[in-house]
Amino acid sequence: MNEAAGRNVVVTGGGTGIGRAVARKFVETGDRVVIVGRRGAVLRAAADELRTPGGHPVTPVVCDLADPDAVEAVLEVLPERIDVLVNGAGSREVAVGAGPHGVLARWRGDFERNVLTAVLLTDSVRDRLTPDGGRVITVSSVAALRGGGSYGASKAALHAWNHSLATQLGHQGVTANVVAPGTVAGTGFFGDRLNEAELTRRAGRTLIGRVGQPEDVASAVLFLASPEAGFITGEILNCNGGELLGR
Repeated sequence: MNEAAGRNVVVTGGGTGIGRAVARKFVETGDRVVIVGRRGAVLRAAADELRTPGGHPVTPVVCDLADPDAVEAVLEVLPERIDVLVNGAGSREVAVGAGPHGVLARWRGDFERNVLTAVLLTDSVRDRLTPDGGRVITVSSVAALRGGGSYGASKAALHAWNHSLATQLGHQGVTANVVAPGTVAGTGFFGDRLNEAELTRRAGRTLIGRVGQPEDVASAVLFLASPEAGFITGEILNCNGGELLGR
C-alpha cells in the first residue's frame, strides 16, 4: 500500500451522512479522495466543504451505481490505482403498494440500492486495487443481523458477498471487510422518525447509553483501511455501542 499520506481512496455515497464522514477522515489523513453518488449538487457541495487548505482536492463523481452502463462509463474518471474502496452507497426503498407488485418494488429497490451499488463497482475496479495492501470496506447495517425485511435482507446479502470477495482478493494481498453500524443519528436515513423520544428509546438499547454518530462508523472504516488491519479480512465489524452483541 502507498504510505498513509497520499493514498487513492474512493468513497461511494460520500455526499452525505456516514459516507461524507468517511471521506472526511481520509481527507484529514492526507489522502486523495473521490466521492461517488447520484446527486451532483450534493456531491459538489460536499467536495467543497471537505477540502482542506493545502490538501488534495476532493473529486466529486456522479454515477448511478446500480446502472451497469453508468458504472462502465465512470471507470475512465476513477483512479487507475485504488488503495481503498469504501462501499458506502445505500438507502431504503420507500416504494409502497399492495400485493405482489408492491412487494417486488420494495425488494428489488432495496437490492439495487444496497447490493448492486457495491457489487457492480467493486467487480469493475478489482484490477485497480493495490496489490499487497489494497482495502475494500463495505458499510452494512445491524438490520442484516437482527432482521429488517427487504432492507435487512439486502444488507445481509453484502455479508455473504464479502466472504466470497475476501477469498477472491486474498491472493492479491487485498483485504475485504464489512462495518455493520447500529442506529446512527445525523444521516437523514430515518427522516422524521428519529425524534427525541425515539433517540432516547434507541439509546437505551445500547450498552453505552447513546446512539452512534457518522464519525463513529468512519473511525471503524479508517481502522480497517490502515496497515494495522492488514491481517483482518472476511470479517464483519459491529459498530453499534452494544445495541446488538456480536454473533
